[in-house]
Amino acid sequence: METPNTNPDTRPPLPDRLSVDPRSPHHVASIFEHDVGIRLNGKERHDVEEYCISEGWVRVPAGKTLDRHGKPLLIKVKGQVEAFYK
Repeated sequence: METPNTNPDTRPPLPDRLSVDPRSPHHVASIFEHDVGIRLNGKERHDVEEYCISEGWVRVPAGKTLDRHGKPLLIKVKGQVEAFYK
């Protein structure tokens, strides 16, 4: 028996661009109620902060470096991006 969070019929479709930052215009809170996975060039990444499938990039933290607001400094990594529900 599946719970409502794992039923594929109740999951919203994954957008072309998504961010984990709630202040971003690309943040969709209803998607984060489910486990989302990201593959970059066929390898699953667990540190993705933002992605864009059509432009082929993800933003990931650059080590332990922080910006002036105390948030991780992000770098853009390009490649083939695939988003999926776990």
